[in-house]
Amino acid sequence: MVGINWVYAPVGDVNTDSRNPVIGVRSYGDDPHEVAKYATATFRGHLSSRVASTGKHFPGHGDTHIDSHLALPRILKSHSELVSTELVPFKELISAGIPSTMTGHMAEGGDTPCSLSRKITTELLKEEMQFQGVVVTDCLEMDAIAEPKQGGCGVREGAVRALEAGADVVMICHRFERQREAVEAVWEAVWEGRIGWDELRQSGRRVAGMKDVFCTVKEVKEEESVGEEEWERKWEEVRDKNRVLSEEAYLKSTTVVWNGNSGKNGDERNGGLALFTPALESVNKAVDSGEEDGVLRGPNGVRNTAGAHYLALARAVEERQVKVKHHVYAAGDSESEVAGTLGSAGAILFVLRNADQKRWQLEYLGRLRALVLQERITAPVVLVSSCGPYDLSGLEGEKYRDWTGYVATYEFTREALEGAVKVVLGTAKGAGKMPVSVI
Repeated sequence: MVGINWVYAPVGDVNTDSRNPVIGVRSYGDDPHEVAKYATATFRGHLSSRVASTGKHFPGHGDTHIDSHLALPRILKSHSELVSTELVPFKELISAGIPSTMTGHMAEGGDTPCSLSRKITTELLKEEMQFQGVVVTDCLEMDAIAEPKQGGCGVREGAVRALEAGADVVMICHRFERQREAVEAVWEAVWEGRIGWDELRQSGRRVAGMKDVFCTVKEVKEEESVGEEEWERKWEEVRDKNRVLSEEAYLKSTTVVWNGNSGKNGDERNGGLALFTPALESVNKAVDSGEEDGVLRGPNGVRNTAGAHYLALARAVEERQVKVKHHVYAAGDSESEVAGTLGSAGAILFVLRNADQKRWQLEYLGRLRALVLQERITAPVVLVSSCGPYDLSGLEGEKYRDWTGYVATYEFTREALEGAVKVVLGTAKGAGKMPVSVI
């Protein structure tokens, strides 16, 4: 309806390495068959709206602790190991008929990124797995390709090598000059004979075939024939349905990991709620820029491409007639600042965001715990993992299991945080299940 007919989703990566800095909650979990199930369901949802899906990042970016935006990850696995784990979701997506697949910038058993590897793109994906749709690369401006200091060949050469490997579409997202240079490099490579005309024609037919299915002239004319008022009415109807569905989905996915607050009686109605949310910082280049001017700071805003802000969480609590004392905590806070936020609060809500990677948050939580125990504060404490669910995995979580409640939202959008508020305040139940092993 809004002219979007190709999306770079679903993620088919199996997040088997909890240290993964770039996939994380973009994956459906660490079980390849569960990932396959949800990725395929996402594809079918897109298909029902005549939107082309893209399975990514082939052949799997989940088992690495290196971010390909910054360097070249290497995944050292045998073919049989790939078949039993990484390739399971992609095999299911291909069987279901997904129209496009995105190759990733990680090396399998060598130094060549899969996106530039004919062995991976053509021999594995197209020949062995019999994928006949459109192959698109991940963005070539990522440092694994673009940065020579990280072993990259550069965007110009990367574009040529990707097409040589068997890609149909080369993605260059950000800079026009790099797009132009890549076009020039490909043109030169064709005339020099590095890239054959026959393969280019085959790529053209695959791209045209996908366009024929997902962006027909008939549909465009039908949209153009609808009056502006009628279009606005339809759009508002779709938007409202989507909002309701989103809120329902977020609430159903909210997970109560544990509840160590048994026997504690919160009095947030009278004493208010002390809310601690982490200072704003970049997670990674796939999620947000971290740039000061790129962060949405309005009262409804918790993401830019997703620059987190927790004002929506505080407002969701206040809308339920609970007074909130909101403190954006940072590593350098004094003890008096912590104590001042606690005050005589009837309940304490402490939000984490990828604290397994930003460990200063865990150090701060340790300080908070010591102060609560020292002052014999009896108010219930609830921890919220607002992004990756690995914040309190393993031994780190054992210190807090009998002292706190622990809720995971997997995302810091307004709907996700409002779902957490409903669960924490007891107006709804969190029905979600942890999709990865963390305890």
